Amino acid sequence: MVDMHALARRHAAAFTGTMRPWSAEEFTTLLDSPHIHLVETPNALALTRIVAGEAELLTLATDPVHRRQGHARALLKALETHAKANGASTLFLEVSSENAPAIALYHSAGYQVTGRRPDYYTSPAGPRIDALILIKSL
Repeated sequence: MVDMHALARRHAAAFTGTMRPWSAEEFTTLLDSPHIHLVETPNALALTRIVAGEAELLTLATDPVHRRQGHARALLKALETHAKANGASTLFLEVSSENAPAIALYHSAGYQVTGRRPDYYTSPAGPRIDALILIKSL
């Protein structure tokens, strides 16, 4: 049984000061869908949506204390394997254009920028931030 409150706490710790973290209720709603898949380790979590041969990374969150130790890279690889095993041939994601560490991770893992969504995110300070759309063939 997945502890939704624990997921919400881990997500909040990872997104402090950047984006709004997801609540336990939001995790519950998402995971009630048969298309949503959770891949996690003790220090990181990822949610993907797999539909019609395509996977979308909804979130990837690493505990700040454990960043720069390969957890996100390992989790990304695991979710790519999981998505492929569940019929996805591509995986795409959206990331803040200001999130340089995440963008570097995705580029190093073979993701390519395919587009930009202007003013997609709202930062806690108020200004809107563009999202980059990245994709990788599995």
